[in-house]
Amino acid sequence: MTPRRRIETMEENRAKLISAARRAFAAKGFAAASMDELTADVGLTRGALYHNFGDKRGLLAAVVAQVDGEMAGRAQDLAAAAPNDWEGLLTEGSAYIEMALDPEVRRIVLLDGPAFLGDPTQWPSQNACLEMTKQTV
Repeated sequence: MTPRRRIETMEENRAKLISAARRAFAAKGFAAASMDELTADVGLTRGALYHNFGDKRGLLAAVVAQVDGEMAGRAQDLAAAAPNDWEGLLTEGSAYIEMALDPEVRRIVLLDGPAFLGDPTQWPSQNACLEMTKQTV
């Protein structure tokens, strides 16, 4: 396997694990999600999970970062379409509130994230979202 193909395979495996974990965490919650089931569902081993994320909490952090990134992108896109900065700020805030009502976001980011990863103000993805909002202000 060439070095380039090896990197591509590693990236594919990482994406598979994040996707499977996102589904499992949304459906069952972090605590109830089985890493054996999750890895088997995507045809990988627990070794691949540990190699990519260190542990189950590392995988949760990657899922939270993905969800946060999607939320930030969506909110920014909506804010950018607003007629002025004030309306953009209001639109961005409303978008975050609406997204927080989504069951997947609520369970992964708002419930399990703080319970298992600790204070959200210490998460790089949350700080990136806050920085984007501060730039709008």
